[in-house]
Amino acid sequence: MPELPAISRRSALKAVAALGLGGGLLVSTAACTPEERPQELTVAGGESGGFYLEFAALLADLLQRERVAERAIALTTGGSLENIQRVLSGEATLAIALADAAAQATATAPGTDDGQLVALGKVYQNYVHCIVREDSGIRTFADLAGKTAGVGETGSGTTLTAGRIIKAAGLSGETAGPGRAVRQVNLGLNQALASLRDGSIDAMIQSGGVPTAPIAAAAQELRVRLLDLSELIPATRAQSDFFYDRVLIPANSYGNAPAVWTVGVANLLLCRKDLADHVVRQTVELMVGQAQDLVPRSSTGVQFLSPETLINTAGLPLHPAAEAAYRALHG
Repeated sequence: MPELPAISRRSALKAVAALGLGGGLLVSTAACTPEERPQELTVAGGESGGFYLEFAALLADLLQRERVAERAIALTTGGSLENIQRVLSGEATLAIALADAAAQATATAPGTDDGQLVALGKVYQNYVHCIVREDSGIRTFADLAGKTAGVGETGSGTTLTAGRIIKAAGLSGETAGPGRAVRQVNLGLNQALASLRDGSIDAMIQSGGVPTAPIAAAAQELRVRLLDLSELIPATRAQSDFFYDRVLIPANSYGNAPAVWTVGVANLLLCRKDLADHVVRQTVELMVGQAQDLVPRSSTGVQFLSPETLINTAGLPLHPAAEAAYRALHG
């Protein structure tokens, strides 16, 4: 299956301009009365240094600047699984999460109709990185048999995706032969990099944008290899009933590492179904009309906030007001 073309910051802006969406979108936001405007909105992001938190901070800043809310703040969290729980419980207004984590959450705990988890859009494509030291002798994912891997912080969507990939490779405790199971250790991004550097883990699995800034910085001093995960996609899809994409991490994204095919997962902006329609509509208008303000500086080539991909929410339903907003904007 061919990779969908990456959309750069410039391409996204051209796409928006072509649809005539560059101006006039925020009339409804400006016209919002003080009574309608929430005092505070919170965006559940991720761990320090990661793409999630960077995007959450940019979105919160834009929501406050355009007066969608009196105050908007980004929350530092463990990642997708924690974010989903926070938004379902009402602790967060919006949440960023991997689509496979969201699909699992809606299947296992659909909640009441009003509290149902819904999407405002697909904000970017996530890339699963499986990173080893170049001098480790590890060349394929199968070579991780019996070794130790950092699989993301507790509460992150990476732990879910990594566990599924390891199981698909026949290297989990349920399926591996004696001494072949990968020992899975919960480590956040920065902890995992430190552990890879000192040799206490053999590999780290991390899901994020390309490049993920802390990984790129570490690759300048530590020669790394990214493992090809594409051959595991069919088995991962089959055992989870979720459609994972085949995506390419370009050459030289991390030091001199060559291009590598890997697992892609849609990354969604989520909310509860009972979030006020006008807040949802204004947020969608900002994501379309001011996409340039929501692209993290570290991003170089991810599918990001383009009109044609925002509505591709990997089967999770859109909030009714988001669906109406996209229909009004795109026809």
